[in-house]
Amino acid sequence: MNSKHVKGSFNEIKGKVKEEVGHATGNNKLAGEGVVDRVKGKVQNAFGDVKDAVKSGVDKVLDRKDGRRSA
Repeated sequence: MNSKHVKGSFNEIKGKVKEEVGHATGNNKLAGEGVVDRVKGKVQNAFGDVKDAVKSGVDKVLDRKDGRRSA
């Protein structure tokens, strides 16, 4: 887990709350902002997944160059 995952999860939760409050109060603007925040959070989480995968791949390559075996 990296900072993108943390920020993404926060934005998804914040967006869900905004969306629900917007629907409950009839505030379509707030509900729309919530949807945008949720999508932003999902993108941040996906970017965090890519970042972790790249780091893992680089770590494996460096381990092999050092003569160590990766688990």
